Amino acid sequence: MKLVALDLQYFAGEKTEKATPKKRSDARKKGQVAKSQDVNTAIGLLAVFMFLLFAGTYLLQKLVSILKHSFQNYMLMDVTEESVYMILIELLKELVLFVGPIMLVALLAGVAANYLQVGFLFSTETLQVKLEKIDPIKGFKRIFSIRSVVEFLKSILKICIVGIITFLIIWNSLYEILTLSQKSIGAALAFLANLTVQMGLYAGGALLFLALLDYLYQKYDFEKNIRMSKQDIKDEYKNSEGDPLIKSKIKQKQREMAMSRMMQEVPNADVIITNPTHFAIALRYDETKFDAPFVVAKGVDFVAQKIKLVAKENDVIMIENRPLARALYSQTDIGDVIPEEFFKAVAEILAYVYRTKNMVK
Repeated sequence: MKLVALDLQYFAGEKTEKATPKKRSDARKKGQVAKSQDVNTAIGLLAVFMFLLFAGTYLLQKLVSILKHSFQNYMLMDVTEESVYMILIELLKELVLFVGPIMLVALLAGVAANYLQVGFLFSTETLQVKLEKIDPIKGFKRIFSIRSVVEFLKSILKICIVGIITFLIIWNSLYEILTLSQKSIGAALAFLANLTVQMGLYAGGALLFLALLDYLYQKYDFEKNIRMSKQDIKDEYKNSEGDPLIKSKIKQKQREMAMSRMMQEVPNADVIITNPTHFAIALRYDETKFDAPFVVAKGVDFVAQKIKLVAKENDVIMIENRPLARALYSQTDIGDVIPEEFFKAVAEILAYVYRTKNMVK
């Protein structure tokens, strides 16, 4: 029996269940999401080289403008503190116009890549200082973990693929490269720029394909890490919905309090209509509250017996009327005025009750 109990405890603690929406939400708040950094790199690389492909003419003109401006104007100026400061400011402005668009494209590509993977997410959890991050033992384990081995193999694969692509592009353009010395400087620079953009686009495309595979792996690894055991799910339910045992006790206490309040109203009733054993309905007529009699207490079986006991102790008249007791119990709640269809029957009962009370007096 002990072995069976231990086996059940082991399987209950094994993380085999998919994460609940709450677990996913909590993980997201902590910044734990399925994300591949390779996707950001590949999309950023492709975006930059695509921009260079379409905006190459603008960048070339801007670069030539900077060089001409530098050699024609700045080389002939006297070197003073004011002139150096002026030259620095003007060159910085020119460089911003040259480098700024490239950096902006890279920034937008990075934001778009992150949004495509995880949507809008802001979390400061990953920025918090944790002592476990500087624990040398845990750091050593991270270095030699399966994940680090996978990352190392991914890096080797990316280097090999980029190297092969670069080699093939250079090999196919080998004749043009060897004849660069016979071309003008402008033509040679244009050819090298075109060759660089070509290598960047092909390499970016290959890295994007690998990044998509890496994203699928990261998603699988993330789902595996946030799996829950059956016990985890039970504990989460208890924490979010409350312990069922405590909830049942609270409901029981609420029922007891409601019954106590109801029993306090029984002595004020004018009549108790009974089944006679299964149902009991306590009615009261107060013209200052309602135009018709209303229910102050009702019950079945044990509660009905309790109502009759309290009524007997307080000399409240009990009338047996099985059809009326059943109908009132099923069609009214405590505090409700009786339905119009029962006015005549209840009026006759109350008239009899009032006559009886007057005779006693």
